[in-house]
Amino acid sequence: MNSILNRNKTCAVIPFFNEEKTIKEIVDKTFEYVDCIIAVDDGSEDNSVSKIARNEKVFLIKNKINKGKGYSLNVGFRKSIELNSDFTITLDADLQHPPEYIPKILEKLKENDVVIGNRLNDFKNMPLQRILSNKLTSTLLTLKTRNKIVDSQCGFRGYRTKILNSIIPEFTGFEAESEIIVKAARNNYKIDFVSIPTIYGNEKSKMKSVQAITGFIKVLFA
Repeated sequence: MNSILNRNKTCAVIPFFNEEKTIKEIVDKTFEYVDCIIAVDDGSEDNSVSKIARNEKVFLIKNKINKGKGYSLNVGFRKSIELNSDFTITLDADLQHPPEYIPKILEKLKENDVVIGNRLNDFKNMPLQRILSNKLTSTLLTLKTRNKIVDSQCGFRGYRTKILNSIIPEFTGFEAESEIIVKAARNNYKIDFVSIPTIYGNEKSKMKSVQAITGFIKVLFA
């Protein structure tokens, strides 16, 4: 285990919605690198919850209905704050974010407040429409925040927990991840990136294009 984990409490926040095929694997793998896991069930209608091991290091939070990723991040952040963690890692439940990169994120957090996974050094496996939308949103956020944002849409991130209160998202959908970047920049927090592989399977994206675009525009002009 990375030495930084021996000195500090690291919590992982994993929002999930209907991920019964992958949730157990992502939780088990993530446990190798963190001290506790906050699993936020966003109103799943399958057997996802039954796949998660129950012990004192797993905190399961259930949204009664599907509220959105931003809402689930909000809930997870608040729980990590409550647990007095030092670092908070966020990653998706669909195995697109390899937990073995958590130590690299934690290493970067020694000198930064927010560390975001960057998939755009290896986008050969990323669908073309995602490459274009990511580059566009990243460029617009770079202009808005005056920080070089290279991958605005990646949800594999690390935060110093002490800053979470000032960047907790109010938007409830996927646009919340852009909102977090904007809030971090406004507070002059140091943002950096770490290269991670681009992993896409045959799973159907839960991101709805019209809602995501509309939400991003609201964040951009907020």
